[in-house]
Amino acid sequence: MSKLTIVANVHANPDKIELIKAECEKLVPITRAEKGCIEYALHRDNENPAHFMFFEIWESRELWQTHMNAPHLAAYMEATEGAVADFTLNEMSQIS
Repeated sequence: MSKLTIVANVHANPDKIELIKAECEKLVPITRAEKGCIEYALHRDNENPAHFMFFEIWESRELWQTHMNAPHLAAYMEATEGAVADFTLNEMSQIS
């Protein structure tokens, strides 16, 4: 089983930056305690305060999928509905 790296970029609507920041921050301690989570770090762009990025490392894709179906992710999606201008997610594998 190989580890999975996730890079997720969240771009908040200009009037919803603080909402997105607060909701993203809520995810960190809960997710870090999940089975299979090796690293879960939230970043913010130094030049664009509306751009947030999660860098995640999971023991496996299956455990990440469990995370993606967790109640706290559903609560995040509900709380931020209409507040996200753009979202991209990349599933990646470390090669060196």
